Amino acid sequence: MKAISYRRYGGPEVLEYGDLPEPKLGPDHVLVKVRAAGVNPVDWKAREGHLDGVLDTVFPVVPGWDVAGVVVQPGPSVPEFAVGDEVMGYVREDFLSRGTCAEYVAAPVRTLARKPRNLTFEEAACLPLAGLTAYQVLTQALSIGQGDTVLVHAAAGGVGSMAVQLAHHFGARVIGTASEPSHEYLRDLGAEPVTYGDGLAERVRALAPDGVQAVFDTIGGDTLAVSAELLAQGGRLASITDPAVTTLGGRYVFVRPNTADLYRLSELAEEEVIEVRVARSFPLERTADAHRLNEEGHTRGKIVVTVDWES
Repeated sequence: MKAISYRRYGGPEVLEYGDLPEPKLGPDHVLVKVRAAGVNPVDWKAREGHLDGVLDTVFPVVPGWDVAGVVVQPGPSVPEFAVGDEVMGYVREDFLSRGTCAEYVAAPVRTLARKPRNLTFEEAACLPLAGLTAYQVLTQALSIGQGDTVLVHAAAGGVGSMAVQLAHHFGARVIGTASEPSHEYLRDLGAEPVTYGDGLAERVRALAPDGVQAVFDTIGGDTLAVSAELLAQGGRLASITDPAVTTLGGRYVFVRPNTADLYRLSELAEEEVIEVRVARSFPLERTADAHRLNEEGHTRGKIVVTVDWES
């Protein structure tokens, strides 16, 4: 099969396009014919070796954890899916090796759900990791509900835009940080935009003088420290980037595959509660360009890699 892979850690230049063996199908796995693979910051961070202390790496590594495609063959202990089913998934295993930037991926059944019927493959491939991250932080770490005011950082990005829409659906008031050009986009999603950077605390306090009930941090560092100061009495703080959040009484969250959560996201997409915006699409052989754009960190929405099939 054609695939993108890397045989050593490094920049986008280590990504190679070429032939690799088709993945073997384990009993609890589903062989998926990939139509699209979402690109996330974790992909290039893994490529640079930042996850080396957390996950074993088996070179060559095929990057990518997000996928949307069609079931080619279910494993012998998988009754949930049949040949021809359209699926999406957050295909993260406990090691780095066989990712989704390839013509085929063998996905553990626990990582998959049926693709939303109203989304294209490109849109569906952008939903799992970002959607699961937002959903799990809001429902488990922050317990967002009716009447809460929640501050979402980098609210125009892939995870942030999902968090804005979900928090709004849960009945919360949402304040979102973003650059000025993204403010109208945030208003369309249901958030009150504020510009990040110097003076952020004062701008947020102008909108929420009594503080916010929750902060969804996607940046870390100084932004995290400022966020803790903006919490109301009893407020909740969660970060997906900075483990130091625990020293401030908050929770560090690393998203996990969860079929039930994926199905709930699929339902919300079909109900048009959440929308997925594809910022840019690249063919598989240009995955390095997709990584470069993602590393810049200024896209509004998600970046996706597509696999073309004649049939």
